[in-house]
Amino acid sequence: MTAHRTLIRRTALAATAGVAALVLSACGGGGHDMGSMGSDSSPSASASAKNGKHNDADVSFATEMIQHHRQAVEMADLADSRASSQEVKDLATKIKGAQDPEIKTMSGWLTSWGEEVPADMSGMEGHDMGDMSSMPGMMSSEDMDKLEKASGAEFDKTFLEMMVKHHEGAVSMAKTENANGGYGPAVKLADDVITAQTAEIEQMNKMLGMS
Repeated sequence: MTAHRTLIRRTALAATAGVAALVLSACGGGGHDMGSMGSDSSPSASASAKNGKHNDADVSFATEMIQHHRQAVEMADLADSRASSQEVKDLATKIKGAQDPEIKTMSGWLTSWGEEVPADMSGMEGHDMGDMSSMPGMMSSEDMDKLEKASGAEFDKTFLEMMVKHHEGAVSMAKTENANGGYGPAVKLADDVITAQTAEIEQMNKMLGMS
């Protein structure tokens, strides 16, 4: 009987030791998992850092490109009523469809950064461009008056020539942002402008018979 009790006691002790070992092992594993979790968070942290805070180049890009886009939209609006070519009208619709949302996006950035969204000068009497005519590819008041007075085939040619110049200016501005910007979404938008407007420049030159 005594031997039997001793055997039971030894079995119980062995079982207790086994459970303790399992608990310690689990705790050790848990500590390792926590360490892994800490290291797993670093990629997202670096992705956030890559996004970058906005800088002066981003503010200038958004402020100037909003005004640049507004003029392109104004020119495209004229094409709706004055162009004779359906191809020109379709291009104008495409330009408006791309640039209107980008204006809203960049205006949102400026507001969130505590910066002033530039006043909309498009469509004003006399096409007062103010200081905007110094931006690459911007049309002068005289240019806009000339476009507004043209119609039919003359309008088509004038519109395409002006829009090529306008797009080339936008691409130049976007390349500056690409090189100097710090805010990820703004740099991405600059990339999109370069890609889309370079393709449209090629299309417009073909329509003009230049290539």
